[in-house]
Amino acid sequence: MELPDVAFAVWMFICFCASVDGYPSGKIREACTSMVPCHGSSPQLSPEHTITVSGTEFKPGDNIEVHLSGPDFEGFFIQARDAEHLDSPAVGSFVLVDRRLSQLLTCGRTKNSAVSHTSKSKKKYIKVYWIAPGNAPKRVQFLATVVKKYKTFWVKIPGPIVSQPNAPFPTTPLHATSEAISTSHQVSYLSKPFNASSCGSMKFCIRNPSSCDPESASCFFLSFQQEKSSVFIEMSGPSEGYLAFALSHDQWMGGDDTYLCVNEDHRVHVSSAYLKGRSPPVLDSENALEDVSWRLVDGVLQCSFRRSIRLPASKERFNLDASYYIFLADGEASEGGLIHKHSRQPLITNGIYNVTGLPQDIGGSRSPRLIKAHGALMFVAWITTVSIGVIVARFFKPLWSHSFLFGKEMWFQVHRMLMLTTVMLTSISFVLPFIYRGGWSQQAGFHPYLGCTVMALTIFQPLMAGFRPSRHAPRRQLFNWFHWSTGTTARILAVVTMFLGMDLPALDLPDPWDTYTMIGFVAWHVGIDVLLEIHSYCLVRKVEVIEDDRVQILQSLTSAEAEGRLFKQIVLTIYVCGNIVFLIAFLAAINQI
Repeated sequence: MELPDVAFAVWMFICFCASVDGYPSGKIREACTSMVPCHGSSPQLSPEHTITVSGTEFKPGDNIEVHLSGPDFEGFFIQARDAEHLDSPAVGSFVLVDRRLSQLLTCGRTKNSAVSHTSKSKKKYIKVYWIAPGNAPKRVQFLATVVKKYKTFWVKIPGPIVSQPNAPFPTTPLHATSEAISTSHQVSYLSKPFNASSCGSMKFCIRNPSSCDPESASCFFLSFQQEKSSVFIEMSGPSEGYLAFALSHDQWMGGDDTYLCVNEDHRVHVSSAYLKGRSPPVLDSENALEDVSWRLVDGVLQCSFRRSIRLPASKERFNLDASYYIFLADGEASEGGLIHKHSRQPLITNGIYNVTGLPQDIGGSRSPRLIKAHGALMFVAWITTVSIGVIVARFFKPLWSHSFLFGKEMWFQVHRMLMLTTVMLTSISFVLPFIYRGGWSQQAGFHPYLGCTVMALTIFQPLMAGFRPSRHAPRRQLFNWFHWSTGTTARILAVVTMFLGMDLPALDLPDPWDTYTMIGFVAWHVGIDVLLEIHSYCLVRKVEVIEDDRVQILQSLTSAEAEGRLFKQIVLTIYVCGNIVFLIAFLAAINQI
């Protein structure tokens, strides 16, 4: 055998032995950079083990207690690295607590910069101390590789991030009137998404959309599970800023017990707070939350914590064995964890619930019922009744002039019935937001001003119709012009008002679906109107003769319109069906929010 062949065989034998034996002694300096064990298989994706620390701030020379825990494992490898550059060399050094289970390793030029196992005996828990170096970066993150079995391992499990006091992103996330939050409680990293399998049997759950899977990127999830004298709480949802829930005695913001999970530059800060009116939440000076954990994956924020059912020492923390309305909100957070007002209406339960009572699996609504009714009635009035009434009066008067209903021409009776229905629906819908708000809303932009204008024109129109002159009176043409212009102005303003109202927080229909659908409705109505105008023009042209540059009508408009009776009835039927389709689409969207 030639020398190269011998060398190749020896190299293959060494690699084979290394991959079979692994690193049972924990001497794994070869894995300092990648943290990947040479076990000949791919790492697992969802970690089962967590890293926790005793604090979130450090200064050079400080000791931070680091814990690695989880189901039985054989091997481990722990490092601390620059949180902004996780591929950089290890940072700081470690001190052992139990030399029987762990040993120090030197990675790169830093002595004792990593910790590993001493044997492959089963373990559940490792405790070490990390010593911050003098040249430490502003933010440091702990990483761990854990080997459960030879072929089952996880690489670079992300742990908490600790920061120096003068780091760019301080650890107190919100502007608050209270003192800084206590950070004495341990914080850990969630290894996998929440599970809804126990909802309704062991957990009290709130989900939006209803029955959604918390592992989904579009699911807002909140659960409560009683454990003796405490309640374990889980909250998750798609948010790059913050998630929050509140316990309230009513369906209004203010006087509420609030809990926030705020994303501070890819690290989640969990705290309790008290909400006074619409002002920023006042953070609790003594954090009563325990077993805090969090996770940020693919734009989904998750956090969990435990709270005692009763906290007699804190007047602003509600007892969890009473019934409350429950709010669930999300929004943006700026640098330093400062939260901003939620851009859309919070999810609010439809009734009061006791989260420590009978487990339930419920939903909620981001739009109050009165506001939903307001939107639904306005859509019925201005998409169906008024639109059909205008088409009937404009194009079907000649066709239905000789048909009578209750002693009046049928076109007039149909038109009047539809318009009076519009007035009634608009009037009822108009008062609902005032009942809900208890007055005028200062945060709805131009929508309420335009709405009041539409309401005034809606009332003025039938009043003006009640004083219309007789058909052959000299002022009849003036009345017709005012009647048409008032109605047209009201319809245009109503469409603009609906455009503005669809994106308000209290009735936030899916965007941009709502805009495109409303544009589609306007185009549909204008298209039908233009089609009927062209048809009427063509009929008139059939009976015109040109004589001395003057147009002389040889046949009455009524008889000309009669020629297109079938066409107009077909168009009207199609138009009514189309309007109903648009109406159903809007009502279905309102029902889903």
